[in-house]
Amino acid sequence: MPQAPLIATLVAGLGLAFILGTLANRLRLSPLVGYLVAGVLIGPFTPGFVADQALARQLAELGVILLMFGIGLHFSLNDLLSARKIAIPGAIGQMALVTMLGLLVTQAIGWPIGAGVVFGLALSVASTVVVLRALQEMRQLETDGGRIAVGWLVVEDLAMILALVLLPAFAGVLGGNFNGPNLNGNDLFTLFEPQTIWSALGLTLGKLAAFFAIMVVVGRRVIPPILHYVAHTGSRELFRLAVLAIALGVAFGAAELFGVSFALGAFFAGMILAESQLSQRAAQETLPLRDAFAVLFFVSVGMLFNPMILVEQPLLVGVTFLIIVIGNATAASAIALMFGYPSHVALTLGLSLAQIGEFSFILAGLGVDLALLPEAGRDLVLAGAILSILVNPLLFAALDRLTPWLKARERTIATQEGKSKPPELAATSLTDHAVLVGHGRVGSLVAETLQKARQPYLVIEERQVIVEQLRARGVDVIAGNAAQPGLLEAANVASARWLISAIPNPFESGNLIEQAHAINPRLEIIARAHSDAEVDYLKKFGADLIIMGEREIARGISDHILSRIDAPAAPVADQSQNARQVDPKPMAG
Repeated sequence: MPQAPLIATLVAGLGLAFILGTLANRLRLSPLVGYLVAGVLIGPFTPGFVADQALARQLAELGVILLMFGIGLHFSLNDLLSARKIAIPGAIGQMALVTMLGLLVTQAIGWPIGAGVVFGLALSVASTVVVLRALQEMRQLETDGGRIAVGWLVVEDLAMILALVLLPAFAGVLGGNFNGPNLNGNDLFTLFEPQTIWSALGLTLGKLAAFFAIMVVVGRRVIPPILHYVAHTGSRELFRLAVLAIALGVAFGAAELFGVSFALGAFFAGMILAESQLSQRAAQETLPLRDAFAVLFFVSVGMLFNPMILVEQPLLVGVTFLIIVIGNATAASAIALMFGYPSHVALTLGLSLAQIGEFSFILAGLGVDLALLPEAGRDLVLAGAILSILVNPLLFAALDRLTPWLKARERTIATQEGKSKPPELAATSLTDHAVLVGHGRVGSLVAETLQKARQPYLVIEERQVIVEQLRARGVDVIAGNAAQPGLLEAANVASARWLISAIPNPFESGNLIEQAHAINPRLEIIARAHSDAEVDYLKKFGADLIIMGEREIARGISDHILSRIDAPAAPVADQSQNARQVDPKPMAG
């Protein structure tokens, strides 16, 4: 090992991840494949250089913190609460079903019940990093399925925190070593150290409640004002430092004082900050570090993998992989369907949870330390995690191709059952109006413009919380997915002037544009896109105007420069005054 293990680990991990990630991208595979293979190559189970595993895991934890903080910046408390009706019972039910599957497998091979419980539970909790990266890459994070998946992950994290606290207390009952309740000796609650299992559970729930109360009550009054003050100093470096200090500080404090995971603490810090007007700038400032350290997470996972397990226990590896992918996906999708969600939303949720990650490694390691789980069980968990993470991007790619067919099938079934126009969808009386699909960050700005111009408009929105807010303001709104049968008719698209698709998913937009054109060929359709490929895709369905963010930013800058080239120079005083009107203290750098 070199004399500078931190630098050596960073250089080897990031350098090899870049090379193999680029190769994977060239082969039209997810770069995650390259990152995982890079970890295997610098791990202890392959010849050559061996990176420091402890350092790699700590660096990966930074990536998890920053990633969850960034997600929290785009996720409001209302979004989280809106998903609680399915996320809480759904996550608990899915984890229970998959844990039973793991227990059945271990009983078949002769492992004790304690090993089966730990093994099954480790296979039931999805990797937060993998889910969020996949949802972001596929533009699914702001969809109904994406919001449910994030809420589901939060519930799973809470359940795993309880499991990690209570497992040592139950170790003696399950046949392992009894070490008493697993408490953090540095936290504020050491004076109230519990002596029984039930007191340990009560203390854990009390600490979680205290953390949530502090974040909701105190965090809202402390975190946003700090960032606003730093922003007005005009220093970009100080602003970036403040964002990182808040994200890391809250995550570390949550873990040390309240026993909450780093990821969950950072998520709530970001969610509190999301209420500030500076949330978008904070997200941009943390993006480069977030991506770099997220790569190290996948490298660190690869370092834990012993490829020999594939040769020594191929059958058990295959069964473990099937439980993770098929078991989790089937359980989650079935639960979503039972709650009345459409099949494409249920599949999005199911595939999001069809892999395991960081909490599974922690739980398996604790099980081995408590003599509950044999080391072979930990190797199987790691092998299943690697394989499921490798397969997950391929499953999402298949889902993207399958989604239009699923939605068409849902419409056909609804029509055959006489549900082409549900009775609750009362038709609007508006004519010559704009139909705005989606009231998120983009749609809300468009709505403001239409409101100021006194142009009649109607909003189609899936999130019930947003629907209720719009109705309270007197805005015409229809709750539901624009692709569901009868909804465009209820929005009177036949007599509308514009259809504005402000949703981020190009596949949903394409389906929506096709339906709207069939109803009203003269309708002017405006849509948003994130890449040239999405622009071409939406053009095929007949969108009249497609707005891509990067192009519009460049056009705005270019138009401003061109307007100034032939314009007479303004007096110095006037220029200063104009600058102050735009930004009292523009960010340096």
